[in-house]
Amino acid sequence: MQVFREKKPLIEAIQKEKSNGNTIGLVPTMGALHDGHISLVQQAVQQSNQVVVSVFVNPTQFDNPEDLEKYPRTLERDLELLEKTGADIWVFAPTANELYGKKIKSEHFDFDGLDKVMEGKFRNGHFNGVGTVVKKLFETITPDKAFFGEKDYQQLQIVRKLTEKTELPVEIVGCPILREDSGLARSSRNERLNSQNREKAAFIYETLQKTKELFGTKSADYIHNWVSERFENYPYLELEYFEIANSRTLEKINRKRKGNQYRAFIAAYADDIRLIDNIALDN
Repeated sequence: MQVFREKKPLIEAIQKEKSNGNTIGLVPTMGALHDGHISLVQQAVQQSNQVVVSVFVNPTQFDNPEDLEKYPRTLERDLELLEKTGADIWVFAPTANELYGKKIKSEHFDFDGLDKVMEGKFRNGHFNGVGTVVKKLFETITPDKAFFGEKDYQQLQIVRKLTEKTELPVEIVGCPILREDSGLARSSRNERLNSQNREKAAFIYETLQKTKELFGTKSADYIHNWVSERFENYPYLELEYFEIANSRTLEKINRKRKGNQYRAFIAAYADDIRLIDNIALDN
């Protein structure tokens, strides 16, 4: 495993790999790695000759300075986890100034409305920050494929739109959500949960599973009301939003249409820790 802190030596190493006909797979992360990240790395290893894992807490995608400050930074532990995979992985762990230069600020993108709902509605400027850092990583690392988890499904669709709009030649690979034994979606933020909240947060996935059952026979309005009431009666979590949306466009459902696919999305707080999850409703 090699760790690169600067762009120049990484770019030179990648160019050498590509000149030998090898493909590059990128797994972008903000560190605090867990088994969900490792599952992405394993898929990248299977589909690429050389895997690059970026570890970078991106300041431009946080609308809450306190959230940025509290975000876990565990590089040494992250490197140990990656070492245990046994794969020859390159790690790119730059500073903000190294990646951004002197001006650490977001570009502005037109994501055709994908950024105006759900996470975008509640996190001002978040997806411009995501788009900016992903674009910089793609331009630096020039991967053939990039691997993103479906837990951040809206982000996955945003990144797909980004590559379409910028015409960057990167194949975006969506990878299934990895869950803890309780059903809680694996997330770096889970490390901030105390043992009680971690156990109680499994309620999110239980709700999504029941939503999937109801979707076959009940209207979207009925399910919205049912979820809202369910959270109102559950004192351990505070619901921020629940949506049923078109899987491709992320448009909120009015009524089910044949041929369309849908997903249910939840964001909720356990104390001050924000958790998100989603589930496909059609399979």
